[in-house]
Amino acid sequence: QVQLVESGGGLVQPGGTLTLACAATGNFFSISGLTWYRQAPGKQREFVAAILSGSTKYADSVKGRFTISGDNAKGTVTLQMNSLKPEDTAVYYCRFGANWGQGTQVTVSS
Repeated sequence: QVQLVESGGGLVQPGGTLTLACAATGNFFSISGLTWYRQAPGKQREFVAAILSGSTKYADSVKGRFTISGDNAKGTVTLQMNSLKPEDTAVYYCRFGANWGQGTQVTVSS
């Protein structure tokens, strides 16, 4: 069992920046495979970014704007979000295997 806690959400203007963090504790030895998803109102949850062994992966909609990085020793993964757009508004979730965090709200609005 892995516990995941997201933080860093909030309200930001279009074009702004936010950094989300996911802290993982419990039964794991590597952050490889830790993934960010998001769910906008009325839409299905969708993949955003993942950190993998020696690489990262992004959804096309965020490529070039979002950056995922991690600290294996601390069990944390961050998602830096630049050039935010209103369509990035969603609840952002951290996932590791079958484990999900509670989510953090990101609202992009002027």
